[in-house]
Amino acid sequence: MKVVSTNIGTPVTFEWNGKKEQTGIFKYPTENGLFLGKNDVQNDTVIDRVHHAGTNKACYLFSAEQYGFWKPKYPNLSWNWGMFGENLTISGLDESEILVGNIYRIGKALVQVTQPREPCYKLGVRFNDVKIIKDFIAHNHPGTYVKVIEEGRVTTGDSVILEQASTNTLSVQNFYQLLYDKEKNKDMLALFMSNDAVPLYKKEKFKKFLS
Repeated sequence: MKVVSTNIGTPVTFEWNGKKEQTGIFKYPTENGLFLGKNDVQNDTVIDRVHHAGTNKACYLFSAEQYGFWKPKYPNLSWNWGMFGENLTISGLDESEILVGNIYRIGKALVQVTQPREPCYKLGVRFNDVKIIKDFIAHNHPGTYVKVIEEGRVTTGDSVILEQASTNTLSVQNFYQLLYDKEKNKDMLALFMSNDAVPLYKKEKFKKFLS
């Protein structure tokens, strides 16, 4: 895997249900690379820190290959890397193969995979079509958030090198399916609950499915 683009955003104001709001989802490529901090990407815009940034969502990675799927569906948009709000656009990123808990070296930073992205209405704002939220969930390629173990700079062209594979076989895609499947797969649920990299607040929400 390699870094295709490093992306950063500035605040964008929009109107939603009659109220003015702001979002940082409008991200665009930067030639200077990014510095990955423990709680966020340095100088990036994070408006809603309840649902974005923090230890378990310090940086968002999305697959460059998925652009080929989405571009034909939205041909009238002005396409560039960062369209999905990702800080790092990565070639070769496959959520079915990336395990939650995997540790990667990206440039000077060391990161751990924690959880998939769950789309909210702001993705609909970015694409000017709320329908994309349902389609994004169904497509099952959400990208992944990472925890930053060692802070460092990442630039375009940097390799994404697996430093330590998780001993738990829960993939990012398995995690994503558990979030949205009405009937939870018991084997996947067991892996989910026993995975040390899954955020504790997510495990708390899933305890009700154990019985």
